[in-house]
Amino acid sequence: MGDVEDVLGRLRRYPDVEALNLYAVDAADRLILDVAEEHLATAGSGKVAVIGDSYGALTLGAVSAHDLRDVRVHQDLLTGELALANNARTLGLADRYLAHGLNEKLLADARVVLLRLPRVLSGLAEVADAIARYADPEVTVIAGGRDKYLTKSMNDVLAEYFSEVRASRGRQKSRTLLVSGPKTVGAPQFPMCERVEDLAIDVVAHGAAFSGARLDIGTRFLLQHLKLMKPDARDAIDLGCGTGILAVALAKARPSIRVVGTDQSAAAVASARATVAANHVDDRVTVVRDDAMSSASDNSADLVLCNPPFHVGAAVHTGSAIKMFVETGRVLRPGGELWTVYNSHLNYRGVVEKMVGRTEVVGRNRKFTVTRSVRGLHDAQQR
Repeated sequence: MGDVEDVLGRLRRYPDVEALNLYAVDAADRLILDVAEEHLATAGSGKVAVIGDSYGALTLGAVSAHDLRDVRVHQDLLTGELALANNARTLGLADRYLAHGLNEKLLADARVVLLRLPRVLSGLAEVADAIARYADPEVTVIAGGRDKYLTKSMNDVLAEYFSEVRASRGRQKSRTLLVSGPKTVGAPQFPMCERVEDLAIDVVAHGAAFSGARLDIGTRFLLQHLKLMKPDARDAIDLGCGTGILAVALAKARPSIRVVGTDQSAAAVASARATVAANHVDDRVTVVRDDAMSSASDNSADLVLCNPPFHVGAAVHTGSAIKMFVETGRVLRPGGELWTVYNSHLNYRGVVEKMVGRTEVVGRNRKFTVTRSVRGLHDAQQR
């Protein structure tokens, strides 16, 4: 295990937010690897799948401990995927794994699955369905996470798809579930589709997509200001698009506008593409998977809409939102507008003004604040 600890000790989160209170490896990663040791030792190459690996600890830890090859990996977040790739290159292990979607190629004939338990139960249900549907009938799943994010409901979800779900002893405020005996599954229940009647929009959502097929209340509040958003905008970006509701609503309201929806979540991107197609605006709305508009050119948008996150993994941290604001300042054309909705207690206004431009509060209710920022129109005193 000395070599494994050396590997884990060298991992970084980059290009995700890095800070003193944010780590690339935690106690749950180490516990999953320890509990899975016997299973990994007998599985052999080509029979191991890893789902939800944050930054590569599970993949690279398993590879280095058991000299595995052809490990198949699925990570919903692009930052995690890129961090694993960077860490694997640094350690000379880039040829030991392959990235896949949440599909048959990921899980066919898999005998061992290492899983970081997602906090969204619908996301866990879609993962459990895929494992039961595609993996080897003798598959063992070692699923784990931090105690404070584990619930009895997770056991119940897994029990819908597997005949045996056993909890391990806890360690360092972490725990694993040993899952086996996949049940026969029926027709896939994901993606799900619901209609938001007052918007006349059909929303399609995979399990891990934020807010599912519903319209979250922050997005609803931002949409109340849609008519005020830069009326002459030609090119718009829905930053952190989720299921694509903002992008679709904007495209339906303005037939001449072109919209790009962008999100780092694979589930969100798949959901948004399906939502765009379901509402017949795919001729004017494109959805891409990237990290905070990294693929967008400088000065390429007139309007950006954003409902930013304030969690980085399990930690409350504003780094991801600040990264979004910095990129917005780069991507907006002079005079372009950023419209943001956020939990009022976060008070992002000063940060947005510094990163983008002059910012005014347009709307506020008991929970949310909506601001409008104009690129390049800073107050003289702030320069």
